[in-house]
Amino acid sequence: MPRTAKGQRPHFFDDPQIDKLLAIIMALAGEVSVLRERLDTLERLAEAKGVLSRDEIEAYRADDSTAAERERWRAEYLERVLRVIHQEREALTDGQAPPAYEQAIRTVPS
Repeated sequence: MPRTAKGQRPHFFDDPQIDKLLAIIMALAGEVSVLRERLDTLERLAEAKGVLSRDEIEAYRADDSTAAERERWRAEYLERVLRVIHQEREALTDGQAPPAYEQAIRTVPS
């Protein structure tokens, strides 16, 4: 089960939506950085050992089972990347609306 931070999320911009977008972008940047380094390592090792070339990697086409496994991974990945949005949606669903939302509700005449 993924761990979640407790408490308020820090705000760096006037618009909290920009903070959320920045959090998503930084999560993606971290994932891509690690992935790129690992992929580069694997390709270099495979080519150096004569296992396969980078051209063979480019020409590979996944079978149905592999494609399904990749789709499951992609769904989990997007869940991690979009975590900040999912947490907010869950808070709204659980009745734990953020203060700005509560304030907006109070300003609307009933």
